[in-house]
Amino acid sequence: MDYPNAHVELGFVELDRKFTETELDLFSERLQSKGFELIFDRETELVNDVKSALIKYIDHLEHSRTPDKLSIFVSRQTNYNYSYLSKVYSDKTGSTIETHLIEMKIERVKELLSFRKWTLSEIAWKLKYSSVQYLSNQFKKVTGLTVTEYRKSGDTVRKSLDTI
Repeated sequence: MDYPNAHVELGFVELDRKFTETELDLFSERLQSKGFELIFDRETELVNDVKSALIKYIDHLEHSRTPDKLSIFVSRQTNYNYSYLSKVYSDKTGSTIETHLIEMKIERVKELLSFRKWTLSEIAWKLKYSSVQYLSNQFKKVTGLTVTEYRKSGDTVRKSLDTI
């Protein structure tokens, strides 16, 4: 919408002035047309902050030799106590932060498998799974398929991490 001095990050937009009511309505409509929504409820905003932090955490896992624990990383990203975030998240979504992370990691595994560049062992190492077996078991639990069955199925439909 060409607003000057807009600062945009995943899940966050900051402007140097307030929207008029008309601008806010237009902005909301445009976001909805792209699959997004404005959030005014603080707890819903926290859930979205956690989801954004989880996307960053997956990148952190892949690119750090000694990644932070999930609770430390999410707390730093949101500036909230992890216990509080966990309670709000569970109350609002009916799921846990850890369960959401597992779903996101499995989608990332599917993406990495689709490149056919890495072995399952390399993917397990990349995403800091304790073993290939643990990754395989988690993959089967989430998708209903073994990794081999998934590869053979040719199913390339994946969810983007921000839609999980």
